[in-house]
Amino acid sequence: MVTETTLEINLSALKKNFLFIKSKLAPETLLLAVVKAFGYGSDAIEVAKFLEELGVDYFAVAYVSEGIELRNAGIKSPILVLHPQVSNFKKAIEFSLEPSLYSNRVLKAFIELSAKLGLKNYPVHIKFNTGLNRLGFPHKSSGLIAKNLSQKKSLKIKSIFSHLAASEDLNEKSFTKLQIEAFDRASKSFGLSYGEMPIRHLSNTSGVLNFPSANYEMVRCGIGLYGYDNNSKKNNFLRPVASLKTIISQIHKVNKGESVGYNRAFFANEVKKIATLPLGHADGVDRKYGNGVGHVVIRGSVAPIVGNVCMDMIMVDVSNIDCSEGDVVVVFDETSTAQDLSEKAGTISYELLTAISKRIKRSIVK
Repeated sequence: MVTETTLEINLSALKKNFLFIKSKLAPETLLLAVVKAFGYGSDAIEVAKFLEELGVDYFAVAYVSEGIELRNAGIKSPILVLHPQVSNFKKAIEFSLEPSLYSNRVLKAFIELSAKLGLKNYPVHIKFNTGLNRLGFPHKSSGLIAKNLSQKKSLKIKSIFSHLAASEDLNEKSFTKLQIEAFDRASKSFGLSYGEMPIRHLSNTSGVLNFPSANYEMVRCGIGLYGYDNNSKKNNFLRPVASLKTIISQIHKVNKGESVGYNRAFFANEVKKIATLPLGHADGVDRKYGNGVGHVVIRGSVAPIVGNVCMDMIMVDVSNIDCSEGDVVVVFDETSTAQDLSEKAGTISYELLTAISKRIKRSIVK
């Protein structure tokens, strides 16, 4: 029973999503689960523990600190750090985390450290830029980089990878195909110069669903595991893992002409019944959801957010809803989803999910 603002994490839904994605892969294709950003706003440790039980092959996080949290929680599976900083390399090695090396500066620093520490065959990953233009070596330099690395006995190239820019957008299908072709050329050149072919991975969730020929030896899935894909038809096969619920703290009668909230952003044009809820922009419900943009669901009815979202509270119009203080309020769940809510504010489910504050109670549902 919900008695305070709570993020429910449904492990049955997580398992369903995991098995659905696995069903789209060849039996030998590895699945890497992305659990960065606190498990996309849920609970990285609980999610990782459960996925490890299900037999996931790899994990990925953004930063070394996230990987350390997983190791301290007992996660044994290999962990790829997607965006490590040079200053954290020693910690990465201490906790057996595998860095992505994406530039000459980063590669040089890790080679120097690994030699200094006397490492042998330490697992690392090489990232190539095929068009996202964010991180990665130029894909045309793969052969030269591989030749250099083949002489470095302190390192073992566990994988080479790149990142698709618009795999969810079929209007950009031609660009995605260009990226796949560029990665294909880069990986072949790398394998020839290195003397063996490391694991290759390119596809994210949308890549798996829309471009199965690009799955290679491993795929990286994040948002799909948590129940979302940017294709509404594919969403029918996925179950949202996280449900954000709260309660009604207080109900006010607001007379015609009276205002609600900061800056008097809402004025009642008739007598209104306004409910105050205990969550706000400090909890991840951004100010852009205020003033009628966003809504919650109470007893199956939609209640629009009125006025400005406060730091710790939002107010909703319950004039036409038979409700009481203490009643449960759904911000998003499997039916009224985070994607539905985020689209009203012109953003994406990723942003809403990952913004959910750690101060909100997490509840594991099995």
